[in-house]
Amino acid sequence: MRFLKTATVAAFTLISATVAPLAASAETLTDAMIAAYRNSNLLDQNQALLRAADEDAAIALARLRPVINFTVQSTYRWQETSNFLGQPITTDDLSTSAALTADMNILDFGRGALAVEVAKESVLATREGLVNIEQQVLGAAIQAFVQVRLAQEIVDLRQSNVRLITQELRAAQDRFEVGEITRTDVAIAESRLAASRANLAAAEGDLAVAREAYKAAVGRYPGNLAPLPGTPALPKSLQAARDVAVRTHPQIKQAQRQAAIADLNVARAQADTRPTLTGRASVGLAEGGNTSNTLSLTLNQTIYAGGQLAALYRRAIAQREAARSGLLQTSVQIEQQVGNAWANLEVTNASIQATDRQIAAAQTAYDGVREEAKVGSRTTLDVLNAEQELLDARAGRLQAVANRYLSVYGVLQSMGLLTVDHLKLGIPTYDPAAYYNTVKNAPVHSIPGAKLDRILKSIGN
Repeated sequence: MRFLKTATVAAFTLISATVAPLAASAETLTDAMIAAYRNSNLLDQNQALLRAADEDAAIALARLRPVINFTVQSTYRWQETSNFLGQPITTDDLSTSAALTADMNILDFGRGALAVEVAKESVLATREGLVNIEQQVLGAAIQAFVQVRLAQEIVDLRQSNVRLITQELRAAQDRFEVGEITRTDVAIAESRLAASRANLAAAEGDLAVAREAYKAAVGRYPGNLAPLPGTPALPKSLQAARDVAVRTHPQIKQAQRQAAIADLNVARAQADTRPTLTGRASVGLAEGGNTSNTLSLTLNQTIYAGGQLAALYRRAIAQREAARSGLLQTSVQIEQQVGNAWANLEVTNASIQATDRQIAAAQTAYDGVREEAKVGSRTTLDVLNAEQELLDARAGRLQAVANRYLSVYGVLQSMGLLTVDHLKLGIPTYDPAAYYNTVKNAPVHSIPGAKLDRILKSIGN
């Protein structure tokens, strides 16, 4: 007795030691989302586009500064003439000069400053677009994770169904051997087994497709996936969810920035009708030590441009109206998306409750039909039909549970909250301000440029 107890404890310890690493190595939904964020080419692409927008702000600022040019020019002149006797005379000359010039826009009635503001608003709009891309990346990872688990569960269900119908077929063959049923009943069981195997093959195909979608979304094929964790908390009402979406959704914020850009562009179009005052200073040095210094001011005012300036101004006004309407339409669409996501969530909740009742009824019916078939009051076809209804009910519940899980995250995404920070994934994220703060003053590759070089190197790695 003591030996049996010791062996039981040892076996339990061995099983626990074997199962623990497997559980620890299971890939969680959080792992999948983190991998998707780190491996996403789409995020890399849009982060690079954001850095390009940051450089646009630096370019706009640089245009407010003087432009200094250094020019060195060498001229070789060769001339052939003849004297009064008709004899050829050849002369040549090589001259070299150097000049240093500085040009600066002194007065442009706000053109340059407005261009800087437009560039800054474009940076902020691009940042909001990047947040929306982040939502898409994480949403795709969640979708892929849930679909792989669902496909695997369906495969397991189909495999169980194949085993069950195989047992039914063997039982039908045994009963046929003793004359309790006819050959028709056996053929029906054989037909159902073939159909069950076909359904299993289809389910395995769906699993393979889901694995490919997982690799595309996460960056690697799925391993041993852990059970789905609890879903995040949601607002208590549809209206509360809509209120959050209107305040936080990146698409609405991006549309707000675009409307601000359109307002600034109207002011820029007005400024383009006014004059500009530019200054130039230059220092020249020629051969022989001759120097020249110049200082000039130039006032430029367009008198007639064929109606182009007026057309540009009217176009800016029309684009402003379009941007404002686009902002309103974006708000309408986001509110609609929240409503649709909330409705889908309610539908999936009802679907789960319905499939629970369906499974209970189908299980009762299946158990009863099997017992009745043992006494000959039910046929093999009746048993197989009852078993198929139970199978369909269980598959339907698996799909309903998966849909409900995705619907919760769908509500979060429609609110603009499907982000690394809100989900508390606990990983460092891309800092959109780091690069901007480095380049916003338009540094050159000198002492301040060294920091920029380090940032670029870290991005490249």
